[in-house]
Amino acid sequence: MRSFFGKKNFLGVGVAAALLTLGFLLLGRKPATDKLALNVAPFVLVFAYLVVLPWSIWKDGKKGRDGREGV
Repeated sequence: MRSFFGKKNFLGVGVAAALLTLGFLLLGRKPATDKLALNVAPFVLVFAYLVVLPWSIWKDGKKGRDGREGV
């Protein structure tokens, strides 16, 4: 059975998971008024959820009949 996703898709999901983990770790820093927790973590999480994860799902990682990727 062939998989719909290719290497790029799985790599993108892995990068998204790493960014989400980093974002939630930054969000959980003590004290709650920490600059990383308030300023950086939300941007990392939004970037991972709205850019990296959708890209990794929609990106066509399989090679077409002529050998080019995304065909």
